[in-house]
Amino acid sequence: MNDVCITRSGQRFDQLLARNLGCSRAEARHLFHSGAVHDHSDSPIADGATVVHPRDLPMLVRVRQQEFVLYDACHVLLNKPIGCVTALRDSRHAVAYDCLGGAPLYAELRPIGRLDSDTTGLLLWTTDGTWLQRLTHPKRRVPRTYHAALARPFSTLPPRLTLADGHRPDITHLAEIDVSTAHPSLIRPNGATKYATITISSGAYHEVRRIFAALGSHVVSLCRVSFGHLVLPDDLPPGDYRRVTIEAVVDG
Repeated sequence: MNDVCITRSGQRFDQLLARNLGCSRAEARHLFHSGAVHDHSDSPIADGATVVHPRDLPMLVRVRQQEFVLYDACHVLLNKPIGCVTALRDSRHAVAYDCLGGAPLYAELRPIGRLDSDTTGLLLWTTDGTWLQRLTHPKRRVPRTYHAALARPFSTLPPRLTLADGHRPDITHLAEIDVSTAHPSLIRPNGATKYATITISSGAYHEVRRIFAALGSHVVSLCRVSFGHLVLPDDLPPGDYRRVTIEAVVDG
């Protein structure tokens, strides 16, 4: 996901500083040489070639008297707002990536999966390519739970639902819920008459919307409320994010 050299034994201090400040290696080296970098006790750090070990991170430093916390990896849970696409850049639409400004290692963050522009809720981002591939691989079958506002009731789920294109979604839970128990980030349109929760472990295009269509209903609003063991906090406003421990997403 990036061209920096990170090993289990650590990385150079100037490399780490450049990644976290979003500056070039040359600019980072200049900060060290000019005496602008200090440790948590305000002692100057002069040698940018010093190797920083993963066990010493995160690390608090001061650069030109401003405090920064240095990380070797970052994982972020974003409450994606409606109307933006899951992309780093797009010439026609707002992008979810713009909500992450100020996050550690911002330039290296990449989304784990996608949410449609009209779907809100939990969207994970990581700087770790290994975790990105692991959590998006179909064989992992990471469960994802959504709350949906529906235009009309849905029929009983058959033992094995098959969509129009032949896809068989892996639905582990489906139930009607009261509007009062729906997640605060689920938009409640005037046209909604029913609310539901659904958990799936497959991941096809527009899958949740197509499932409810196959059951005779229509999704008017959709919010992802969990991904693996991670749950979207009730008090996290749309467009805000929090750092998370990504190892807690799945077992093993």
